[in-house]
Amino acid sequence: MRELIVIFLAGVLLNNFILSRFLGICPFIGVSRKIETAVGMGMAVIFVMAVASVITWAAQYYLLVPFRLEYLQTIVFILVIAALVQLVEMVILKTSPGLYQALGIYLPLITTNCAVLGVSILNIREGYNIIQTAVNGVAGATGFTLAIVLFAGIRERMDFAPIPAALRGFPIALITAGLMSIAFLGFTGFRLAELFGI
Repeated sequence: MRELIVIFLAGVLLNNFILSRFLGICPFIGVSRKIETAVGMGMAVIFVMAVASVITWAAQYYLLVPFRLEYLQTIVFILVIAALVQLVEMVILKTSPGLYQALGIYLPLITTNCAVLGVSILNIREGYNIIQTAVNGVAGATGFTLAIVLFAGIRERMDFAPIPAALRGFPIALITAGLMSIAFLGFTGFRLAELFGI
């Protein structure tokens, strides 16, 4: 149990896909103008990343490895992620058309979100079992959601800040993302394994 806690906290804080690994920057910048949109994207990514982690793990060890098709890993993983994104897209369209409109092009782009593919590949590379894979998938998605919601909150407040004209919009967003990344580097000093006695 302690090992799962360490994997979860490391995935959320230490190895945050956006702020530490720099994966998934496209939706991070594009969908973070409003907190509501950021939360919706975060929930979609949590579902896709968690389920994709488990399904890709099963595909790797029950399909690719037994038939010696490991070289097809990336293609198979992207197909799994694309199918899940289509499912999420249909559900959001039926349940919340406003959120569907707000997410726009960024919702189908979860298919090519390198954070989702990254967590699937890292689970295999780290040699995680199915439980650790599920925890790492949820942790990576939770870290993504935390980062995008915090960033959206900051961007909403920046709308009322006296920012010089040359820095308004995309430039100040990149500067802010860089400062957030530096802030998250403060978590790298934590020794989670020692803290939990592993």
